[in-house]
Amino acid sequence: MQFKIKWKRAYEKVEEMDGFRVLVDRLWPRGLKKEDVKIDYWAKAITPSKELRESYHKKIIDFKSFSEKYRAELDKNTNFKEFEDTVLKELKKRNVTLIYASRIPELSHIPVLRKFIEEKLRK
Repeated sequence: MQFKIKWKRAYEKVEEMDGFRVLVDRLWPRGLKKEDVKIDYWAKAITPSKELRESYHKKIIDFKSFSEKYRAELDKNTNFKEFEDTVLKELKKRNVTLIYASRIPELSHIPVLRKFIEEKLRK
């Protein structure tokens, strides 16, 4: 059986098929209790820096600039290897579900992170 990486909002129902659940947001999802979200690993270190996130949310930079800068942060992120190793180890045993809070994930860091992860894991 081949296990998969899945993506899911934190507000969606926790399911057994989620497998290993990884929160890929720097901030805890609003209004949710930790015991209800059932996170196995919180990957804060691979999320956009506070400065970059705030620049984007305050509309100082647009989504294109945000995406480019976040990609550059990921390229230099020394913590990504630990995240990658953890995901690969868990994929040998079960699905890995990457959890995020954004209501509009296509305008968040999620598509950038998703593409980066896909590129890294293909190697």
